[in-house]
Amino acid sequence: MDKRYEVFCLADRYFYETPDRITSRAGSVPLYEAARRPAPEGWRRESAGDWLHLDPGTRDRPRQGWKVHVSACLDNAEKTAAVVWDYCVPRGLPFKFVPGPHALHLRNSKYAQRGSSGKFVTVYPKDEAELAAVLRDLDELLGGRPGPYILTDLRYADGPLYVRYGAFVQRHCVGEGGRLVPAIENAEGALVPDRREPVFRLPEWVELPAFLRPHLDARNASTVTGLPYRIEKALHFSNGGGVYAGTDTRTGEQVVLKEARPHAGLAADGADAVSRLERERAALERLGGLGVAPGLRDWFEVDGHRFLVMDHLPGTTLNSFFARRHPLLAVEPDPGAVADYTRWALGILREVERAVDAVHGRGLVFNDLHMFNIMVGEDERTVRLLDFEAATPVEEHRGQAIAHPGFLAPADRSGFEVDHYALACMKIALFVPMTTLLAVDRGKAAHLAEIARAQFPDVPGEFLDEAVRVIEGPDAPSRIPAEPAAGDWPRIRDALAAAVLASATPERQDRLYPGDIAQFADGGGLGLAHGAAGVLYALAETGCPRHEEGERWLLERTEPPPDGTPLGLYDGLAGVAYVLDKLGHTERALDLTGRVLGENWRRLAPDLHGGLAGLGLVLDRLAVHRPALRELALEAADIAAARLPVPRAGLLRGSSGPALLFLRLYESTRDPAFLDRAAAALRADLARCVTDASGALVVDEGVRTMPYLGAGSVGIAAVLDEYLVHRADEEFARARAAVAPAARLRYYAQPGLFNGRAGMVWHLARSGAPAEQLAAQTAGLDWYAMAYEGHRAFPGDQMLRLSMDLATGTAGCLLALGAAQGASLPFLPNRRAACGGSRTAAPPPPVEAAPTPLAEAAPQTARTRAEQARA
Repeated sequence: MDKRYEVFCLADRYFYETPDRITSRAGSVPLYEAARRPAPEGWRRESAGDWLHLDPGTRDRPRQGWKVHVSACLDNAEKTAAVVWDYCVPRGLPFKFVPGPHALHLRNSKYAQRGSSGKFVTVYPKDEAELAAVLRDLDELLGGRPGPYILTDLRYADGPLYVRYGAFVQRHCVGEGGRLVPAIENAEGALVPDRREPVFRLPEWVELPAFLRPHLDARNASTVTGLPYRIEKALHFSNGGGVYAGTDTRTGEQVVLKEARPHAGLAADGADAVSRLERERAALERLGGLGVAPGLRDWFEVDGHRFLVMDHLPGTTLNSFFARRHPLLAVEPDPGAVADYTRWALGILREVERAVDAVHGRGLVFNDLHMFNIMVGEDERTVRLLDFEAATPVEEHRGQAIAHPGFLAPADRSGFEVDHYALACMKIALFVPMTTLLAVDRGKAAHLAEIARAQFPDVPGEFLDEAVRVIEGPDAPSRIPAEPAAGDWPRIRDALAAAVLASATPERQDRLYPGDIAQFADGGGLGLAHGAAGVLYALAETGCPRHEEGERWLLERTEPPPDGTPLGLYDGLAGVAYVLDKLGHTERALDLTGRVLGENWRRLAPDLHGGLAGLGLVLDRLAVHRPALRELALEAADIAAARLPVPRAGLLRGSSGPALLFLRLYESTRDPAFLDRAAAALRADLARCVTDASGALVVDEGVRTMPYLGAGSVGIAAVLDEYLVHRADEEFARARAAVAPAARLRYYAQPGLFNGRAGMVWHLARSGAPAEQLAAQTAGLDWYAMAYEGHRAFPGDQMLRLSMDLATGTAGCLLALGAAQGASLPFLPNRRAACGGSRTAAPPPPVEAAPTPLAEAAPQTARTRAEQARA
């Protein structure tokens, strides 16, 4: 599970939201006294995200330099903010600070970003002399006050002051991955990435001021040498610290060391990582001798960081057995495998219940039971429990401060009931691992139990019925709309479109339709993948009435677009331009394209999602309005070809995206060299594929295999389809057939278009798969369906909240279901619809040209041939 998503679940029950939108029942978030002060005369006051900026506007402000960060704890932040205000304002020093306790708590929470954790105040000195004065003065005023350590910075003295060289104003450049990233100027005046990893790192052209050298020496003197443990690898990091595998050098035995950073990694109850590690130590001491938890070995401190040393437990966490054992990861699950898995899962559940009963017998509520916290032994039968930092004596229990969202008990449960709720969720999750949907609606439990009963007929009915009763409670009937995904297409389309429109918030500036958390980092919810453009595209492609208010919103938000908006097809302005042109707003589309071309677009990565392939496709399409754009599309193709292959595979970020650009340029120019380029790119992606246990060809990412449309083999197959229209190739035809089973598995973890079942529905519909195969996957989308405002909607990535966007949510599911009626993705025409004479244009006839040797497919060769073809 991606821990980034949890903080975006705090502000709204249904949708991912930025934490700064949280409001109390009274209608506002409590603010520190300094944040309630009016701006000094002549000063500019501005809120941005979880920061409050104060700027005197009376002096030339450098665009980058050394900045001072002040950290603070929840109990001293208000006084710290007042001290900094009273210091900075008389001296005309610009500064910003986190204005209230709730935002500060989130910034320092367990799964907050480690690169920004601890930062409460930022002060912007104009030069090194002023930097030295600010540090000296603030150390006198604040020295000795505790605060979380800021991992990106160099600590000054032993107080809450830290320094880092970086940007003062928002600027961007294209980073190593071809994405827009925060930027600073190097010694030559060129913009380069402003790196913000959780480690202090000085830009190579910047010299550390002499007065900071002793503080760097003090930092470097802190080590873990001399301990009787050898740390061998990091197992996990959070904002609260790390978990490490190691060896006891005295005995040679394997151990696990758990680190806790003081004042960081806050839980919902305000407890920091050290407090929680102390709870875990107490729990392990209480449970000693039961054999259901790791044995406690040691407890020590290094530079304020606490360490707990535990026995290493051989085995694998329970969640990993899903990929290893679950029988639904097949096209047609073997009945024997289903029966075997059922027996094994029921046995594991009995062992988990036994372990939990033992913990309860010692008077402890485990308080964070889920499949990641259960270690299954090497015999695959015995279990032990892990991670007791939330464990609480039952008489002290006041609820859950930390819990996995798919196993989080409602507020009306207390004591041992909390663990019983998690056990009930586990009874469903081991068969249908989708209990994160309960975070949106516990009424979904009955539906999940029905799915489990249908897929695993040997599971006792009373077993699942009892789980549902525990989860839902007496007053939580299922609220899933009755209409299935298969059947009357206009009714289905209208139900999904109604949910999308009901969610729209045209009064907001940051986004129009709620979607994935990525929409809050891409310039304002504009793009194809996660923003307004993608939703409007899906509505148009499926024949829905135009959402004129949504179009007005997109036009207003792109005049001009927000600073830092990415440039690409799915993540940024190129995709917005493509959709606006499709909707008839051609002048705005061309204006946005001009803005893209005014950036350093040639440094983009070659991929389709945010890189040259997507941009080239849009330029080629818009060349019907401005022919000169064709030349730039050809240039984009040349640059992309020179940067292939790429480290990843798939449609969005692999070599298949550039292959799609080459195919479309072949159709525009009739130059067969583009077919050769496409073939080379596709072979690069196929080289990263393997055959999985189901017999399907899938992308091998090392730690997992991927069948999906966005990053998996189904996306590669979509481009193979496009290639085979133009040139016969036995290898590609075999690969295309080998991918087919990947789109027909019984289970997928999510419903989304690019990373879930909807992409499989789209592929089967588009490629003319047999009706029964399409019907089976279409019916499978019902597994994820949820209710919103009386309409039908789907959850997004991680399935913790609903999403309306194209890449992860309801708009993508709408487009996938509409593929049977002719709906297409950008630049991927619907071949079934073309054959059936629908509105989608048929492709050009195949060209039976012999493959050109790859050596002849160099960028200048293709460019020359394209020019000859146009002549």
